Amino acid sequence: MQADFWRERWQLNQIGFHQPDTNPYLRTYWNQLDIAAGSPVFVPLCGKSRDMLWLREQGHPVIGAEISELAVRAFFEENGLDATVSQHGRFNVHEAEGIRLFCGDFFDLTAADLQGVRAVYDRASLIALPPDMRSRYARHMRSLLASGTRTLLVSFEYPQHEMQGPPFSVNEAQVHEFYADDCSIRLLHMADILEQEQRFRDRGVTRLQEKVFVLEYN
Repeated sequence: MQADFWRERWQLNQIGFHQPDTNPYLRTYWNQLDIAAGSPVFVPLCGKSRDMLWLREQGHPVIGAEISELAVRAFFEENGLDATVSQHGRFNVHEAEGIRLFCGDFFDLTAADLQGVRAVYDRASLIALPPDMRSRYARHMRSLLASGTRTLLVSFEYPQHEMQGPPFSVNEAQVHEFYADDCSIRLLHMADILEQEQRFRDRGVTRLQEKVFVLEYN
């Protein structure tokens, strides 16, 4: 899955993955990470998520990464934030009031770009990636983050043959496959959500679970 795919999704406004309000799992489970106020938080493949505003309200500077310039500009414009834009390596960096978004390829980020980050919020990143990219994603994330960094990870599980992603099905065994060598993993929540997800039912999905994990890097 190439960068042009996501740029086109934003250009065509095919952004069913975008949530207009703060994710309820973020509100409910963020305190399980026990991250000190003032600690920076990283949001990979962030789009224009309003979750970044909520994280900032908790006292966290937010660093995001997003491939679509349209999505990055929309985030600041829709939330009335006057961003400055600068060039940093291969990235255009948009920044305003405690939120810094790197516009470019996630895989071009370095540990220096995420200096000081002690938490990650991944609601729509791992599940946005096809199978052949997930291991690479997990390895690169490990290279970016210091030991002790914690991640709040939200995943979907459904019969993958019933629907072509994204979002893709990432089951609990796969979460362990990608992260167990580098992280402790704790399942916080599991829910059957098919009844609430008409768009999945319309696409023929017969079973849909959402799971929330905390990962802590060794």
